[in-house]
Amino acid sequence: MGSSNDGLPAIADANPDDGSEPPQRGFIGRILSAFSPPAASDVMDVAPAPAQAATSEVPHILNLRRLRVDDVATPKAEIVAVPMTIGLDDLVAVFRESGYSRLPVYKGTMDHPQGFLLFKDLALQQGFGATTRFSLRKLLRPIMFAAPSMPVGALLQKMQKERIHMALVIDEYGGVDGVVTIEDLIETVIGEIEDEHDEDEGVLWKEEKPGVYLVQSMAPLATFEAAIGMDLHDEDEDDDIDTLGGLVFLRTGRVPAVGEIITHESGVEFEIVEADPRRLKRLRVRLPQAVVPAK
Repeated sequence: MGSSNDGLPAIADANPDDGSEPPQRGFIGRILSAFSPPAASDVMDVAPAPAQAATSEVPHILNLRRLRVDDVATPKAEIVAVPMTIGLDDLVAVFRESGYSRLPVYKGTMDHPQGFLLFKDLALQQGFGATTRFSLRKLLRPIMFAAPSMPVGALLQKMQKERIHMALVIDEYGGVDGVVTIEDLIETVIGEIEDEHDEDEGVLWKEEKPGVYLVQSMAPLATFEAAIGMDLHDEDEDDDIDTLGGLVFLRTGRVPAVGEIITHESGVEFEIVEADPRRLKRLRVRLPQAVVPAK
């Protein structure tokens, strides 16, 4: 990472060592086993199987070989990170607002990472009535570094081996270009992982308060219009648009960034709540006060 970061771990190699390490176990181990070709001794007495059999157990397993780290990483502009100088109250606020369980920590700028902080460590040190003096440095865990061209499968295997679940993507000049977690890598194989904090995909929208809706981008546009009693699409310009996310994308001509607010000619505001570089996921829709029904 350049002369200013001497002593930090080197960028992960694209091809992990083929040492005599123990067999991979658990869920990630099964993924990696499916990705790796079988040994000759394992197939001598096995009848030929259909070509798709190797990938039938884990969908999209070929993504491990086909995709590179920069295909799945969160871009630098969207990284949620904290400085070494942050106070306890502000740190807790960042965890609360972002919803993340891990945060990179930097000194000065993001190009000088110091490690990452796990929310569980912070809670155990400062929660449950603890009186321990807050020390961010003592809570830091080592962070991994990876080249953008590294195969997803190689990084996943290295993360499991070293038990480090977050990596910063480093560009050719030694600067930080993005961040990737082990969850990002696994999702390339099995699809998006939902946890208890994620919205129920079956609920396309919910009313947070009068006139304010949290909406999945895939929500059918006509159905949502009927629910709010407003027409959002232009029959001439938006005739081929079926979803709310498609409407916002068409009007902006791009995928808006998280936090961006798009104002519709009707006065409706679309706030981008969740998105990645390729697609919108969730929006907050605010109706004009004039059309908010009285409760």
